[in-house]
Amino acid sequence: MHQIFKSNEAGKLEELEKPERNCWINIVAPSSEEINQIADQYGIPLEFLEDPLDKDESARIERDDDTEAVLIICDFPIVDEDDIHYASFETIPLGMIMTKDYFITICTIDSSIIQSFIKNRIKGFFTHMKTRFALQILYMISTQFLRHLKRMSRQTDDIEKELHESMKNKQLYDLMGIEKSLVYFLTALKSNKLVLDKMMRQHIVKMYEEDQDLLEDVIIENRQGIEMAEVHSNILSGMMDAYASIISNNMNIVMKFLTSFTIILTIPTMVFSFYGMNVDLPLSQAPLAWILVICISFGIAGILGFVFWKRKFF
Repeated sequence: MHQIFKSNEAGKLEELEKPERNCWINIVAPSSEEINQIADQYGIPLEFLEDPLDKDESARIERDDDTEAVLIICDFPIVDEDDIHYASFETIPLGMIMTKDYFITICTIDSSIIQSFIKNRIKGFFTHMKTRFALQILYMISTQFLRHLKRMSRQTDDIEKELHESMKNKQLYDLMGIEKSLVYFLTALKSNKLVLDKMMRQHIVKMYEEDQDLLEDVIIENRQGIEMAEVHSNILSGMMDAYASIISNNMNIVMKFLTSFTIILTIPTMVFSFYGMNVDLPLSQAPLAWILVICISFGIAGILGFVFWKRKFF
């Protein structure tokens, strides 16, 4: 599926039936036949359309000297709907292709970032300002990373409260899911940083002064996202280690209690076993011998229990 848009004189986005110069072409989850057709129709290298559709493709920027087309691949965050635990996140690539006449976006899903532009929610957006358009998308991606990082921080706080009340495997699995999301975020943000740094140093795309300012804002937002993700990752890693130690300590306390209790119960068992033998024993002829045996057994067990209590085995 692909849609064609173009900004009118009033700055509003209009959908077109046929491509025109300075239009924007949004491609979502195309088939192999559609990719070949689009590459031939718009004169774009085939790999420029195929690479952004690879989920494991790394972020990068490159230029094709023959067609003068520029490809920018960057990663953006999405919510992993298949995760059964707390809201988990992953990242997927988004491709932006700038040619002399067209601006093309291509992705495996219809992302909320692209929808923000389609629904005219972004100020100062024009399809003929291709470099500005690419930077605005990169800025939206950086801000979306920050929003999701704040959301993960709130989730971590909620899980921590649940762990204080009841430490169960579910909360630990939720923390592991958030930790995995942070790893994805850090990898994506650092890859996007390389793309932004390359755009700043090598001037692969033509920029005006306002574009330079916007690029600097994108770099700042991206750097802030990296720092926030690293802080959350360190906090979460320390929290996981702390709770692992708590669980291990609780296990030791339970084992110590059970061992002490077993030793105390062994005393009456031993006494009853001695007096259950078919031989002559002290007090065996006494009318209240069984009461004395019980008192002696539980008396020794009580003394042993008091000793263990004083030594804080319970």
